[in-house]
Amino acid sequence: MEPVTEVTGTVCPIDIADADTDLIIPKQFLKRIDRTGFGPFAFYERRFRDDGTPDPDFPMNKPEHAGAPILLAGRNFGCGSSREHAPWALEDAGFRAIVAPSFADIFRTNCAKIGLVAVELPEDTVRSMFAAVEADPSTEFTVDLDAQTVEGGGISATFDIDPHTRHCLMNGLDDIALTLAHEDDISAFEASRPGYRPRVTA
Repeated sequence: MEPVTEVTGTVCPIDIADADTDLIIPKQFLKRIDRTGFGPFAFYERRFRDDGTPDPDFPMNKPEHAGAPILLAGRNFGCGSSREHAPWALEDAGFRAIVAPSFADIFRTNCAKIGLVAVELPEDTVRSMFAAVEADPSTEFTVDLDAQTVEGGGISATFDIDPHTRHCLMNGLDDIALTLAHEDDISAFEASRPGYRPRVTA
């Protein structure tokens, strides 16, 4: 997992409340065995028409939002099933941070495990961000994990984040890396155990 301390760039505004994980990555695309490659299918049922052509009105298809590293979303983002594929798809689509009034807890946790920053801000602040992006799509925002701030477009806001999650994001620590940080202690413990007891060997 790559460390992340700051995400700066334009915003892709997807103003949908209660966007569940099936909307973010529909179930028919969950057959892949790798974690990568889900990006083209993110929001598939909104991004594409029935004939498979891109819907030019969907924000991800608009040229002014191409390459935006920040996703601006509605309340209760990521609700529904706990599929990890939803944050995988958003990360693969190029997003590095998501700003919304609220998130489903499991979705937010799954984001943190892959280095995708989920920032919760008050509803009125998020609405102001939507308005700023609508007025000028080239407006850039900065999500600063160190300062715990979001700034841009004349808007400045602070956000709360669990200290452990923040530490892991800023240091690029996924669950495996967290375990390996205690490798010396684990090795010492294994070396001290009686030989007749079960052990894990490489």
